[in-house]
Amino acid sequence: MNETEKNKELIAKLKAGDKAVLKDLYVLYYSKLIGIGKKFNFDFLSPEDFVHETFLKLYHKRELLKEDVLLDKQLFVICKNIILNHIKKEKKNISFDTFDNLSSENIDSEPLVDETKVEEDKQQLYAVLNQLPEQQKQIFKLHKIEGYSYKEIKTITSLSPKTIANHIYLANKFLKKNIKK
Repeated sequence: MNETEKNKELIAKLKAGDKAVLKDLYVLYYSKLIGIGKKFNFDFLSPEDFVHETFLKLYHKRELLKEDVLLDKQLFVICKNIILNHIKKEKKNISFDTFDNLSSENIDSEPLVDETKVEEDKQQLYAVLNQLPEQQKQIFKLHKIEGYSYKEIKTITSLSPKTIANHIYLANKFLKKNIKK
């Protein structure tokens, strides 16, 4: 049996839900995937987390596997995408560690920002946001304020990514036009 036939057979067994094949693949590729995960330094996740998540995704999305593509290549792509998604999420999260390390002695008595100005700007933003159509406002808040991805918004609203992008574009355009500088 050649490599292509073995690959097709493995994928067919995986698609059929054969957990023994999944276990064999886990043993076979664990160290290689751990090596990939160790190249990245994440605050909350270990390389083992990425490997586990990769195999969970492989099993849950097994019906999407392509029989004409080598299984190891598909496995590495899944792992790479999981890592890239975590990189994006960590970039979105603002770290407040810097603020925790500041003591009151290091901070000047003058405020760095005019708090009343910030509050006025926030009120103006929400006033303009409330003028948006309801669905556009909801999608804009989910994406820009709460940090949801298009995929997460799609799950919540059942809208296509293009429709979501269009709502965000129109909301941005409206906000830029109506917010006084």
